[in-house]
Amino acid sequence: MSARPAAATTATAATTADADPCCAAPLPVLGRDVTVPLVTGGEVTYAALDYAASAPALQRVWDDVAAYAPYYGSVHRGAGYLSQLSTDLFENSRAAVATFLGCREDDQVIFTRSTTDSLNLLAAALPADCQVFVFETEHHASLLPWRDARVTYLDAPRTPDEAVRNLERALAARDPHGPALVCVTGASNVTGELWPVRELTAAAHAHGARIVLDAAQLAPHHPVDIAASDVDWVAFSGHKLYAPFGSGVLAGRADWLRAAEPYLAGGGASRAVARRADGGVDVEWHDTAARHEAGSPNVIGAYAVASACKALTEAGFASLVARERHLIEKVRAGLAEVPEVRVLSLFGDDAPRVGVLSFVVDGWNSSHFAAALSAEYGIGVRDGLFCAHPLVRTLLGGAPDEPGECGAPEAAPGERSLNAIRVSFGAGTPDEHVERFVRAVRELVRDGARWSYRTVDGRCVPDTGTGTGTGADTAA
Repeated sequence: MSARPAAATTATAATTADADPCCAAPLPVLGRDVTVPLVTGGEVTYAALDYAASAPALQRVWDDVAAYAPYYGSVHRGAGYLSQLSTDLFENSRAAVATFLGCREDDQVIFTRSTTDSLNLLAAALPADCQVFVFETEHHASLLPWRDARVTYLDAPRTPDEAVRNLERALAARDPHGPALVCVTGASNVTGELWPVRELTAAAHAHGARIVLDAAQLAPHHPVDIAASDVDWVAFSGHKLYAPFGSGVLAGRADWLRAAEPYLAGGGASRAVARRADGGVDVEWHDTAARHEAGSPNVIGAYAVASACKALTEAGFASLVARERHLIEKVRAGLAEVPEVRVLSLFGDDAPRVGVLSFVVDGWNSSHFAAALSAEYGIGVRDGLFCAHPLVRTLLGGAPDEPGECGAPEAAPGERSLNAIRVSFGAGTPDEHVERFVRAVRELVRDGARWSYRTVDGRCVPDTGTGTGTGADTAA
């Protein structure tokens, strides 16, 4: 093609070899200047500290998508210029993601809707009688898709070495002649702790098993290299990688994917369709990534993911990681000064982690605490069990029948419930946001909430009928 959509010119944070990476500016993201009302009066710039759920879109990504939008056309289905250009852009996005992930030459990159979709696709492609090994510490996206396989759930380890030993023990006891798959996270969506991916991969391969890495929380914070780590597949989501529009990726070995029935049956996945003499239909399916991408693809979502991959690479992960460690230490040091706060951890306080920390506060319902952070300080965090119910229950030492879920419907403000608070941040987070968060935690624990709260539909919300805070429903 002789013409292309204009490239976005919004600059990411500049870094140089002799600059202090901890002092590098955060990457520009959408919503960085949005103000929100406070229940106590006035407005404040919103502190988005829920990156682990959905990170704000990078300005660079938004600008790239806006530049392409006028050229939007049907992908793989048209002879017209815009269709050819869109097809070219879609396939170049696939190549950009492959580069970002360090894919091997014969790996496939399949665009999906999300990490959940990616792992369900892989689950549907498992060979017959496949054994799956998964730790109870996984996000539900990794824990639940393996419904047609023989699944072994491994207990939560308390050290990285224990994780490797537990996996080796389980794999040694398996049927050595059948296929096997290990599913493991790269970074926990609850504790942020980094898992020993290389060691787990070596253990899996030593016992004839393959491994898929859930990189939903890892890829936005650390480089992921499929070839160097030797994992068989990687899954991640665009909405956690600073790219909107509901795209995800499954990348890795092609053989199981080529041998499996298409994830969805329809146009795009089929190479040829013909009627038989008996009235039936014969179908020849593609053996490329298209085999599992039936229907019109989300080209804008794929392009957004590729744009985010390029933006993070150009910003430099060394600088991004160093700056994030700086923010992590600010949060950890601030929370350590509040005795009532307990940070949740599997591997210990000194374990390396990404910008994700979960905690509980003595005397507080976690939903109540999160609601006060939002309503009184303009800080957005997450509370609940974070789609990792077995892990959070293990970390909190709670009984299975204790009130849990997000908001704990049976627990009023001030009452204990089996849930936690999660603060998460990343490349777009300014220092002021984490400093405000630490200050707010300190003030809420010391002084209590300034407003009354009540539980509505399982969520703790400000009681707007009181007109002012009375402290009646604050922490016990």
